[in-house]
Amino acid sequence: METRQWWRWLLLAACTVPLTLGLAALSVPSPALFAGLLVATVLALLGTAPATVPTAATTAGQAVIGVVIGVLARPSTLAGIAQDWLPVLLVGAGTLAVSMGAGLLLGLRRGVSPLTGMLALTAGGASGLVAISRELGGDERVVAVVQYLRVGVVTATMPLVAALAFGVGGGAQAPAGVDAPWYLDVGFLVVCMAAGLLLARITRVPAGGLLGPMVVAIALNLAGWSLGATPPDLLVEIAYAVIGWQAGVRFTRASLRLVVGVLPLAFALIVGIIAACAGLGVLLSQITGVTLLEGYLATTPGGVYAVLATAISAGTNVTFVVAVQVLRVIVMLLVAPALARTLRRAPTTP
Repeated sequence: METRQWWRWLLLAACTVPLTLGLAALSVPSPALFAGLLVATVLALLGTAPATVPTAATTAGQAVIGVVIGVLARPSTLAGIAQDWLPVLLVGAGTLAVSMGAGLLLGLRRGVSPLTGMLALTAGGASGLVAISRELGGDERVVAVVQYLRVGVVTATMPLVAALAFGVGGGAQAPAGVDAPWYLDVGFLVVCMAAGLLLARITRVPAGGLLGPMVVAIALNLAGWSLGATPPDLLVEIAYAVIGWQAGVRFTRASLRLVVGVLPLAFALIVGIIAACAGLGVLLSQITGVTLLEGYLATTPGGVYAVLATAISAGTNVTFVVAVQVLRVIVMLLVAPALARTLRRAPTTP
């Protein structure tokens, strides 16, 4: 039995690696997570996937992703919204309200709970939400597929809207950052994970495996103690793959039919979310004085790296745009567990 399980894990990893490389070449967001989800789903349906992913592995994956999100909060970035923090916060809350409201509508569909619907369509932090959805009581299979449908639709439509509505051309690339030594990257990750998981255990916060390390990484980054360190790419990709495996190995033929049946409604709701957030972008532009393009990019519901590339190529205020996006992701991940707890406690109607 042990030998069979090892062969299942080897098969899972051996299929995930080349698919990850292929998806990365196609610029698919979070390719390792998507590849892990797809491979694990196929193997689960064939009866050759591992029965489950160990809890320790999923906790470690959550912690790594938490640190990845935490290092986005940099003093220089958040300083870009210092003068307009109140309207930015209100518009960001509006973006979350729109996407979460759409998620509750998705939860009206038979077979999808309101909690799962909310987690599936909440804007921003797709990898983080997928990582903690099962712990919060949602169906991570639905959450994973719908979240990456949202990311895909947003990423595909953003350059088109930028080009047709604002005349933005392509070609520019994000400037390369200064790489810290590998041992500093690893040390920073270990410190954030260890301190964050200890903090989560002490505070007993929901989704602490992700939120604890994220909070520690944010604190160290804002204090200037990170020294430019970021989690090593290889470990990040492994963490993404583990989170994808966690959702994929639980697929059955019945759950696959449910997810496929959800997609048309989810797609329609995603289009509605994108339109509503564009309206909030216009409002943000009028209040803060940024351009309409900057308002649109700042409030786009997800795809932060695609937003960064588009903002750079358009010559916009990149700091402002990214700061609004990062702030929304952090706020969302902090409030999502509390909202999930509220939904779990709400009475259900037969």
